[in-house]
Amino acid sequence: MGSLRRRLISIPAVCFTGIALVVLLPVWVPLAVLADLVRLRWRLPTVRLLAFGLGWAWLETAGVTVAAGLWLIRRSGDRERHYRLQHWWAANLMRVLCRTTGIRVEASGIEALSSGPVVMLCRHASLVDSLVSAWVVTSLAHKRPRYVLKRELLADPCLDVVGNRLPNHFLDRSVVDSAPELAALAALSADMGPGDVAVIFPEGTRSTPAKRARALARIAERNPERAATLAGLHHLLPPRSAGSAALISGAPNADLVIAWHTGFDGLDTFGGILRHLTKRPAVVHFVARRISRDTVPTGEAFTPWLDQRWLESDAAVNLLLNPH
Repeated sequence: MGSLRRRLISIPAVCFTGIALVVLLPVWVPLAVLADLVRLRWRLPTVRLLAFGLGWAWLETAGVTVAAGLWLIRRSGDRERHYRLQHWWAANLMRVLCRTTGIRVEASGIEALSSGPVVMLCRHASLVDSLVSAWVVTSLAHKRPRYVLKRELLADPCLDVVGNRLPNHFLDRSVVDSAPELAALAALSADMGPGDVAVIFPEGTRSTPAKRARALARIAERNPERAATLAGLHHLLPPRSAGSAALISGAPNADLVIAWHTGFDGLDTFGGILRHLTKRPAVVHFVARRISRDTVPTGEAFTPWLDQRWLESDAAVNLLLNPH
């Protein structure tokens, strides 16, 4: 689907959703409350999810409106203004998420992002991972992120319009020949400055037990020794090293940051979000750890090195989830 056709569908749909949720507020609120109470969901998860949807729709509408205004005044190529818009969008969407769900985010290791450029490899466990990492990078570390994201996320109007005006890359995961995609990742990080952070999710998709089992089975067919090593993973998926290696290769002077979080586990579907919202809100812990570039191997040694870092992250996640 071409970008114009996609936007002609996604932007009106989001605007209509925001208007409809406001106009029908007197209808959907009592109905959602009733639906939750009938199911004995005392924390009203349906109401909370719809309230977040309302905030998201209006923030999306505001974001694309500002982006359209920048285009009208011939500032569509002004990166600084678009980074400020991204910062505003991520900060306010995170605020809406926290207020509607009751979660609280505690971030540690932000100093790992203090001096750039850096390449950040993030755990991927939920639908909100890109938002949380964007909030950490822009609001807490005050840096400019460059994202590697799947092309399907272009269905989000702000990610589509603003994301394509900033240095990001939306991966086409259906391609047979991955060489052009890997070259694009190397180019993405090639001109990073001190304030830039390239972000990638090496797992490639949200982690679930079923996906982890399938990934390990596929690895075992090609490399039984690697599969045996990664069988110790309990929370993370085996990392796909090619994309990370390409991104790192484009920025030979950049240190690495490994980032993981807990508290969003299970938020990989809307059903999972509803189940999560029925429980007492957990504290979300976001942790970042910096690794000096001169300790990072290249070539064939990179994959086993990344596997070990991922096993360490998995153990850290397990410790946070099971402190006793």
